[in-house]
Amino acid sequence: MDFKQLIEKSFNLTLENIVALILLTLLLLVISFLSFGLLAAVASAGYVQAIIRLAREGREPRMQDIFSHMHLFLPLLGFSIVTAVAVLIGYALLVLPGIILAGLITYACLYMLPLMTDKQMPLIDAVQESWRMTTTGNLADNIIIAVIFIGVVTIGGSTLIGTLLTQPLATVFLAIVYEEKLR
Repeated sequence: MDFKQLIEKSFNLTLENIVALILLTLLLLVISFLSFGLLAAVASAGYVQAIIRLAREGREPRMQDIFSHMHLFLPLLGFSIVTAVAVLIGYALLVLPGIILAGLITYACLYMLPLMTDKQMPLIDAVQESWRMTTTGNLADNIIIAVIFIGVVTIGGSTLIGTLLTQPLATVFLAIVYEEKLR
């Protein structure tokens, strides 16, 4: 994969739609905060789908996109609870198993939300397909994609302003890579 081109395309697409993406990200954060995290996963599903449509069709994200996949509430809530408990158990054993498990889950489920929203896959099928997408092909490319995504989100996640700028960039990057993988 040509990472330079992917990053440039992501940056340019984010910059062209920066106002809509910042507002959408802010809405996602507010919904997640006000619902004590209960709506975070399902709102993220709508967020991801809006950005996939931006990457694919050039359609500017709209605020109502956040609420477009509420039918995924129960599966995503259950998945979030199970993964949170597993990671907490890993942290309780010693910190390292929790970090390893969180990293493995993040890597394995990198394309889970795009597959659930874009291809209407059930949760288990989406996790399996995401795992297949991250483990087939050039493994080094897949690891670099995950590192770029996680790195951008982590770097910006330390402040609100950083989150408002880097979360859209990382998600646009993931959407563009997802589109490339579907070809």
